[in-house]
Amino acid sequence: MTGRATLNPKRLRALNRAARGPGPVIYWMSRDQRAEDNWALLFAQEMALDARVPLCVLFVLDPAFPGGTRRSFGFLLRGLEETARTLREKGIPFFLLEGSPSEVVNAFAAKIRAGAVVTDFDPLRFKRAWKSRVAESLPCPLFEVDAHNIVPCWAASEKAEYGAYTLRPKMNRLLPVFLTDFTPVERHPFPWDGETPAVDFEGALLRVSPPGSVPEVKDAIPGTAAGMSLLREFLEKRLEAYATDRNDPNRNGASGLSPYFHFGQVSPQRAAWEASHAAVPEESRKAFVEELVVRRELSDNFCLYNPAYDRVDGFPAWARQTLEKHTGDPREALYTASQLENAQTGDPLWNAAQVQMATTGRMHGYLRMYWGKKILAWSPSAEEALAAAIALNDRYELDGRDPNGYTGAAWCIGGVHDRPWPERPVFGKIRTMTASGCRRKFDTEAFIRRFSPS
Repeated sequence: MTGRATLNPKRLRALNRAARGPGPVIYWMSRDQRAEDNWALLFAQEMALDARVPLCVLFVLDPAFPGGTRRSFGFLLRGLEETARTLREKGIPFFLLEGSPSEVVNAFAAKIRAGAVVTDFDPLRFKRAWKSRVAESLPCPLFEVDAHNIVPCWAASEKAEYGAYTLRPKMNRLLPVFLTDFTPVERHPFPWDGETPAVDFEGALLRVSPPGSVPEVKDAIPGTAAGMSLLREFLEKRLEAYATDRNDPNRNGASGLSPYFHFGQVSPQRAAWEASHAAVPEESRKAFVEELVVRRELSDNFCLYNPAYDRVDGFPAWARQTLEKHTGDPREALYTASQLENAQTGDPLWNAAQVQMATTGRMHGYLRMYWGKKILAWSPSAEEALAAAIALNDRYELDGRDPNGYTGAAWCIGGVHDRPWPERPVFGKIRTMTASGCRRKFDTEAFIRRFSPS
């Protein structure tokens, strides 16, 4: 069919060897929760069109999802509600089911006698475990498409990279191949033959996360429409000054798109494609592409190829050795998990950053680095520091439970993607950050006034 998007075969891999059946195609949506600019959905529709069969989208809501809170489930489900409406307009039914994904997907595929299942890529271990269990018992093919990274993670590199400096040249060679525009999803011409019950999104939210956990953020509007509106505003008004403004927490210089990327409500490839055509200074364009492409996809590389991405065992050998050597060093202070969570430290800047995260669901990227470094300074061991940083990040950040978060914590505490620095107490050869250094970068007092604990 003319005009249909062509999937680069390097984006695709088969997770089992089952034979294709004659039934409908299922797109098991997980990481990429959008109806447009989605290579996994486009490939699923291509398969369904070729076989002249119906296509549906299935999302499985796991109440036991690690780190899930009212905040994260709310953003997810309200975004999915918009995605479901868009899919219905395309003649593609959307099913929201609850339970263990590996069990639900297999049961649903058997019920509708699916001919094939397509899913999207995620490097995190529990998502990979879901797919492994589905692949083992699914009677039809299971295909995985990297719809999240601009350069497919397994195509960019076959190993864990040492840092951005080793991944960057590989990405630069491959970007001209993979950074393309998308073809819109077609209205599916083969109608669904069966029931398509209405989805109770509010009821699902109450079941998986009743009121009382971390509250939703009122001014964080979920969904593709809101994410695309933010992208357009950033490209038109703020990308021009990105190179100079992005590291100042008092300026609205960052894109603010990370929650929309995390939940897959906006495609990073769409953002990169539009930014590459924006009439802005080259310095700002390059700085944004560096963060959006190289740094973000380096995190997926780390989590895909390092099974200990959220443990000290995943740190480089030099970092483990230096941290072990300095475990017994006196700390300037030791804070409990409760004191950290409630911003009750002796550092006003750190407290303000923690308040920003707890109340807005976001923390400025520059401050995230300082925040993580100070947790190491205030913890009895690197193991406890890493656990505390991940727990707080996953609980409060809208983009928590993400490769970027795990990799960022590992950089702060364990020198991942960094190099040894001059040796100091507590940190050893791990890079340090100080409040005085922050004051040289931006007006820390102004930030503290905005977010100081009440």
